Amino acid sequence: MSWTKRELVCQAFEEAGMASYVFDLTAEQLQSAMRRMDSMMATWAAKGIQLGYAMASGPATGDLDQPSGLQATANEAVYLNLALRIAPAFGKTTPQGTAIAAKDAYDSLMLAAAQPQPVQMPSNMPIGAGAKSWRNTWRGPFATPPNTAPVRNDAAGNLDFLEP
Repeated sequence: MSWTKRELVCQAFEEAGMASYVFDLTAEQLQSAMRRMDSMMATWAAKGIQLGYAMASGPATGDLDQPSGLQATANEAVYLNLALRIAPAFGKTTPQGTAIAAKDAYDSLMLAAAQPQPVQMPSNMPIGAGAKSWRNTWRGPFATPPNTAPVRNDAAGNLDFLEP
């Protein structure tokens, strides 16, 4: 089960040196930190880091007790980087170890997001010099488009592969 947004925000405050057992955080401070987390996650999504975060529809509609939807491997990166963003607003400086751990966690997310996406070859892609007409592999100078005829959706919307 994913962490709630409140748990991520409270953990970020703890990393920033403002643990809830020492400081009484107001509801406005928690909401402000959640808005910063929402904007941080939107920025990450724009960079191609898709983590399944449950984005609020607007700045006033966020719910702290909503599950974040994050993968377990992303929690640390989120709360460490959020701590770096909220600490200056409260006059705090985060330890250098927190900044290093935040960068390492963020770099791990970027590495996971950097996997190339598979694409079909376009029909105007030259097939290259290895395809010779005398080898009985000649279908023209360009790649043939993929045959999508044996693929369809069944009644439930799942892919149904037919025999050609």
